[in-house]
Amino acid sequence: MRKNGQIKLYGEEAFVGMRKAGRLVAECLDMLVEEVKEGVPTEHIDRLVFEFGMDNGAYPATLAYRGYEFSCCTSLNHVVCHGMPNDKPFRDGDIVNIDVTFILDGWHGDASRMYAVGDIPRRAERLIDVTYESLLRGVAAVRPGNTVGDIGHAIQSYVEPQHMSVVRDFCGHGVGKLFHDEPNIVHLGKPGEGSLLKPGMIFTIEPMVNLGRPHVKVLSDGWTAVTRDRSLSAQFEHTVGVTRDGVEVFTLSPKGLDKPPVGRAA
Repeated sequence: MRKNGQIKLYGEEAFVGMRKAGRLVAECLDMLVEEVKEGVPTEHIDRLVFEFGMDNGAYPATLAYRGYEFSCCTSLNHVVCHGMPNDKPFRDGDIVNIDVTFILDGWHGDASRMYAVGDIPRRAERLIDVTYESLLRGVAAVRPGNTVGDIGHAIQSYVEPQHMSVVRDFCGHGVGKLFHDEPNIVHLGKPGEGSLLKPGMIFTIEPMVNLGRPHVKVLSDGWTAVTRDRSLSAQFEHTVGVTRDGVEVFTLSPKGLDKPPVGRAA
């Protein structure tokens, strides 16, 4: 399958495949809860993600994707997205988004969540709480007859009154047999605008929220996106499918670890 500009509508077989791929990603992110701690380098997290995928018959979709050399993205503090794992260790007070996509039996499960390292500042806790709630509101707007604009509006209209900003430069996307497909899911918008949501559509919702201004820049490595004003940034992501009467979330944590307080075992 190739991206052809058309929004794909999938049947029950696809939903079965996406449930398996989504659950595996969620299980991997659950496993990392005990691993994200002070002194641990992000390259260790990347190695664990690779090994987890291999042990479960899945391949990390980011590995060798357009030249990307890692099995996940680790975005710390003011890094908005696509942070690359390295030998620098976590420090007390860090917040980090870990984004994992596995290909399992040809289907892409894609999710990310926030983790806290030690005691984090109150402003970081609040940012994470607001970002997670914005994801929930975006997911709640998914049902047949609504539009992509309804999803974006649900997110934007919640985040901005909190005196935070929604990143404009990156968006959610269609997913399934392809890693990135139609439609684009922009995390701001007006009700009723954009593509109509129909049963069988599968896509990610992944709002990125900054404590400061929404502006970002991509570093010279071609991947790492950071806030221009060096403010903290947070992100949560789920893969969802539009059903006949609402939405199915494929990447929910089996252990309930995909919601704040982040990065702590129950």
